[in-house]
Amino acid sequence: MDEQGRLSPGWIIAIYGVAAVLSVGAGMQGIMNANELWVLAGLISLVLTLTTLPVCLAARSSGDEEKDQSIELDRIRTQIRSLSDTMNSLNETIILSDDARRVINRRKERDLLCKAIEEDIHLQDWDAGLVLVRELAERFGYRVEAEQFRTRIESARAQTHSKAVHEAIRGLDELIASHKWEQALTEAARISRVFHDSPQVEGLRHRVIGARDRHKEAIERRFLEAAQQENIEEAMDLLHEMDHLLSEHEAEQFREVARGVIGKARDNLGAQFKLAVKDRSWSEAQSVGERIIEEFPNSRMANEVREMIDEIRGRANTMNR
Repeated sequence: MDEQGRLSPGWIIAIYGVAAVLSVGAGMQGIMNANELWVLAGLISLVLTLTTLPVCLAARSSGDEEKDQSIELDRIRTQIRSLSDTMNSLNETIILSDDARRVINRRKERDLLCKAIEEDIHLQDWDAGLVLVRELAERFGYRVEAEQFRTRIESARAQTHSKAVHEAIRGLDELIASHKWEQALTEAARISRVFHDSPQVEGLRHRVIGARDRHKEAIERRFLEAAQQENIEEAMDLLHEMDHLLSEHEAEQFREVARGVIGKARDNLGAQFKLAVKDRSWSEAQSVGERIIEEFPNSRMANEVREMIDEIRGRANTMNR
């Protein structure tokens, strides 16, 4: 100190240096303990230390003007008292228990929790949303608001689930309409596994099998009618479809009718082939001949056509040039 009892600049710098070190220490303590209040206290103390040091030194150096010095000293004392009050307030907050701090911050935490629940609803993360709803009710005591959120989540989940089931069944119906029976059976099994708790998926396999059986009956009836009316082309088309639908046992009852239809179809193609050759319609003869070879490869007529087909193709190509 000098003759007037004032601290020397060296002492002032030393005192403020100690204060700065303590401020940094408080901040580091908060960082290591993940305590935001300690970090905040350290930062505030450091800022006040660094900002008041120049003022204090300036006040010390202006000793020739006692009035100004008194004013500056009063200002410093005021800042020091403010710093002391701030530190006391922070200290009181720091020593509060976790429950006390939760009470103070419950409004802010409640708003953050509600925002998180809204995001879960938007993302359709129903289970996560319900966990937060229980937290809102049991930890924070907002039971009425929690129940409102719970109702929204259950309603939204039910609507989303119902829509998903409806879309899946619509896709299954499209497979049934396209007569893709094996794919339909696989899809029915998948839907039943995924939406096992929905009453809408009950009996989907029987739905597919029932539709397939009705389709088989309709094809069988149309085949018999076409054969009876000697509509051979239609009967042959239906016969090819029946090959994919009927088991060997189921097809046994149509075997004799099928033989008659196939014989007539072969005879009709033979007659068309001979007539096309006689009329020198080589392109038509080629088309009918190739069909005979493809559809009745083991018949005597197919062997006869094979002996002529190369010459017929040559003549058809010559006519088409």
